[in-house]
Amino acid sequence: MGQCVPDVLVCADRIGASGGIGLLGLLRQRHPEAMRILLMESGQDHEAMHALEVTQRVLPAPLDSIALIEAVESAYELRALLDDPDLKRAIGRVGSLPAAPNQYLALTRLLRDPDVSAARVADVVSQDPAVAAQVLRMTNSAYYATGREITDVRTAVTRLGSNVLRQLVLASEVFAGGTNPAKANALRDRALRISRLAGQLLAGPSAELASTAGLLAQVGLLLPLAATEDGREPTPHNVAGAYLLGLWGLPAPIVEAVAFHTDPAKIRGFWVTGAVHVATTLINGTPIDEGYLRKVGQFEQLPRWRSLANSLAEAA
Repeated sequence: MGQCVPDVLVCADRIGASGGIGLLGLLRQRHPEAMRILLMESGQDHEAMHALEVTQRVLPAPLDSIALIEAVESAYELRALLDDPDLKRAIGRVGSLPAAPNQYLALTRLLRDPDVSAARVADVVSQDPAVAAQVLRMTNSAYYATGREITDVRTAVTRLGSNVLRQLVLASEVFAGGTNPAKANALRDRALRISRLAGQLLAGPSAELASTAGLLAQVGLLLPLAATEDGREPTPHNVAGAYLLGLWGLPAPIVEAVAFHTDPAKIRGFWVTGAVHVATTLINGTPIDEGYLRKVGQFEQLPRWRSLANSLAEAA
């Protein structure tokens, strides 16, 4: 590419003999500030999730120019938000930030292998006894129980399935610490309900993204952010949470949803951010942006979504 400094890189799934994911991985090293978009044919859900480790967006092939414009605008809106110097100073005053959920990240990598055994997955979960205990507790809770009590991690892995297991491990890691265990437990339980509802509002790999983003939507509440020295309001928890997830290296659509779920009109269309907005407002009982839902053509779905939220509340 010579001396060119690109703002956006768009790559097909295959370029000759090269795979698009690997190519964008190399380009990320050369141009880390450039936005990276991969075009992928439908029916490749597994690869699409893998691609989000090196791209900000996976768009359907052939290229839709409107979808490309929306993706670029959303990404640059997020970049501007998280590049704010006041935000960085506020985060810097926090001191020790929560550690990245390494067990969740390791489990995610492991589950990319379609032939991985339940025993191998159980070994990873069992590496942290506290996480294993939480997985067993949640497996036997009203959310997931089917009658027989589960007392071993391997059976829990089989019962839950990979997607639910990842969410439970993530919740166990992220909400395990803190100076106020009761607050952390309450946040975790509410986050699990938000996660389940958000995942039901979208389909395919988008459902998994929404489920994870919903789980982490309020992670910023774990950060003790005080007002600024000049008396201004503290950093909003959604923005602080998004910054933390960016440091952890989570996929851009999840970071974006956490940052903007309280103001979804900043993002075009109804995708992960919209699903997380709906889920958080319905679970928390806060006002939903009906104008936004009308604008994106989803307002008529609201009664059905309220019914789903009520069902989750009854199961709690």
